[in-house]
Amino acid sequence: IAAVEAGARQVHATVNGLGERAGNAALEEIAVTLKILYGYEVKLNLAKIYEVSQLVSRITGVSIPPNKAIVGDNAFTHESGIHTHGILKNPLTYEPIPPEIVGRRRRLVAGKHAGRHGIEAILKDMGLNPTKEQLEEIFQRVKTMGDKGRKVTDTDLRVIAENVMGIPKARFVTLEELVVVTGDKITPTASIKLRFKDRVVQAAAIGVGPVDAAMNAAKAALNLLEPIKLDRYEVEAISGGTDAIVEVSVVLSKGDRTVTSYSAREDIVIASIEALLEGANLLLGGVGNG
Repeated sequence: IAAVEAGARQVHATVNGLGERAGNAALEEIAVTLKILYGYEVKLNLAKIYEVSQLVSRITGVSIPPNKAIVGDNAFTHESGIHTHGILKNPLTYEPIPPEIVGRRRRLVAGKHAGRHGIEAILKDMGLNPTKEQLEEIFQRVKTMGDKGRKVTDTDLRVIAENVMGIPKARFVTLEELVVVTGDKITPTASIKLRFKDRVVQAAAIGVGPVDAAMNAAKAALNLLEPIKLDRYEVEAISGGTDAIVEVSVVLSKGDRTVTSYSAREDIVIASIEALLEGANLLLGGVGNG
């Protein structure tokens, strides 16, 4: 930036700041700074910059730090009570630029630092309108979960709210059948059958492994019903040994709505499919940060 101010006409930068050793200047940060703060005309479609950032991350296998400016998960995510209250009143309070400029969406999340106003806003987006007493109970349960070090996902909040409000859990899509074939010198293949209300859909797919094949088949089946996109897939072993329990978390989107869901199982394939279908049910039920 100082070089541009001094008269430089070209800037060397890379997507996500990737490069040898400590990397290079981050293209997304420089472009937004020059455009928004300095008024320079940059020949980039800034609305695509997040999409490109995610693509580069997937191809290179280099994760984007959650606290990275512009493209990090936390850049436009708000949990703290005072922050969410301020954002709901005036986004400029904590956001120097509207997230839509860089292809992002604002997210309010529940957690141990969340306030009542933020949780109420998230629930409203889910189509839930708890009473004052119910909201207080939901708030206390979220705080308790957060204090235990647990990340409170959209799925968690929905389950807590429905439990407090006495609402039966909606299941739009259920798993009827899943078959996965893998082995040495054989292409991993999966077939799946899903039930959507009174309709049954089937799909088959291959992958680089059993999980990939199963997820590809599930995504293909879901897309016969609704245009649901898998934005992120993460897995973490939460116990040791060959029979370790793994927790799978996925981020799904449908239009301008995004949800995070998860499942924990000893079988990583089943955990992956359960997490995917859990998120799909949330989206089909109108849940998601827009």
